[in-house]
Amino acid sequence: MWSKRLRGQFFDAFPILDIPELGSDIQHVFTDNDSRAATSRLYKRLKPNWLFNTSTFTGNLTIALAVTYFFRQLCYGDAVDYVFLLSVLAIGLWITEAIPPFAVGIFLIAMLVFGFGTDFILDHSRPVEMYIGTWTSNVVWLLLGGFFLAEGMRQAELDRALFRFTVKRFGEHPQRLLLGLMMTTAFASMVMSNTATTAMMISSVLPLVRVLGKDSPYSKALLTGIPAAASLGGIGTIIGSTPNAIAVGALMEQGIHITFIEWMMVGVPTGLLLVWLFWKFMVRRMDFSAVVLDLSALTRPEENKDVAKRRAVIFTLVATIALWATEPLHGIPVAATSAVPIVLLTLTQVITAEHVRRLPWDTLMLVAGGLALGIALVDVGLADIVMAKVNALPLAVVGIAIMFSLVAVLLSNVMSNTAATSILVPLAVSLPGIFGLAVPVIVAISCSCALLLPVSTPSNAISYATGFIEQRDFRQGGLFFIVMGPLFAFIGVMAWAWIRLL
Repeated sequence: MWSKRLRGQFFDAFPILDIPELGSDIQHVFTDNDSRAATSRLYKRLKPNWLFNTSTFTGNLTIALAVTYFFRQLCYGDAVDYVFLLSVLAIGLWITEAIPPFAVGIFLIAMLVFGFGTDFILDHSRPVEMYIGTWTSNVVWLLLGGFFLAEGMRQAELDRALFRFTVKRFGEHPQRLLLGLMMTTAFASMVMSNTATTAMMISSVLPLVRVLGKDSPYSKALLTGIPAAASLGGIGTIIGSTPNAIAVGALMEQGIHITFIEWMMVGVPTGLLLVWLFWKFMVRRMDFSAVVLDLSALTRPEENKDVAKRRAVIFTLVATIALWATEPLHGIPVAATSAVPIVLLTLTQVITAEHVRRLPWDTLMLVAGGLALGIALVDVGLADIVMAKVNALPLAVVGIAIMFSLVAVLLSNVMSNTAATSILVPLAVSLPGIFGLAVPVIVAISCSCALLLPVSTPSNAISYATGFIEQRDFRQGGLFFIVMGPLFAFIGVMAWAWIRLL
């Protein structure tokens, strides 16, 4: 029999296998004398999933080929048709998740290199370095530096220290504590993964939620407010949310460079304002008068605090963000600055090779693939073709910008917000004048406001997985942000864009 420790390590390495129905069969594969029979039982249970994914992928490919067949009648050229095929296929795969989103990113890069780098599909090969080069773009390096900072904070337990500080600072008044927890989540999410921030905060408040019970309005407020604050706080910085980085990368390809501090000028006020508005919305709609808080379980003293490790992380965090924020003064690119946390945190042994293996490398794969698709859309002229049709609609450019923001938030509620951004941003950069700068940023912010369903964001999924909240509990907040998110994104970004161009 496996020891509990070994079994836990195995499922940590292969979380998809940690399924109660499969656990016994997996264990038999490693322990039974007749491992072939055990493997056969396991395969039979996994086979339906394999068949479903395969048929879904085949169905998406069939639909993409059929749509492209009719699109070819417009005679835009083989290169445009090929990128159109990949775009339709990618959208289908991202929506249905026949393969994981990061695998779609790898698939896109491979197919772009295969299609344009050889003469198997097109008559003449073309340079493909621009598609492969997305792996080493400034955006990818910026995200990687953010991942190291987030992991360093977790290893030094600075995230939990921040939570305890919030509880002590805001006390036992329900409304103030809710606001404090949401704002703390938002600020932490500006430098940490939204998912990691939500997981940390939700696990910290669960003792209180268990005491209050599933039916308490305060429990529902905590379990909807915290994931919302994590997603909205990520709006604040380029590294706070992947859609932000995609928008910055797409604008960079157009020769528009947005610095770390420039993004914060619009991202921080917009994100924090939306968090505050959602707090006010919940306070007015929920009655906390009967709530009595017991915070003893949330303020336990720290154990095994490593002061040296914490000081190393704090120094690295301050130095890195300061360098990012002052890029216009010293001229060091963000890609170079991103090496600071990688070097310092590994040099001080805060992060080891084992920790590096746990970083969300799949996000970088997805971002690289999304950027490559965006470059292809612009390079072959497909983005211009689509935007010419959009501009021909009986709408003013302002109306088209609003349409983009609404489509972004609606699409992100049913698919990955990173994938939605990868689809919409390359089209938005083709808008004329100031809108070519503003709308990609509006799209990125709107994609972070998709909070209608448990599956809309990983943050929502973490909260829903506690079992203390139902799917319908997300509904009011989700509808609130479908309206308020794009509205405040449009107002804030347009004001920022006008000031930036002055």
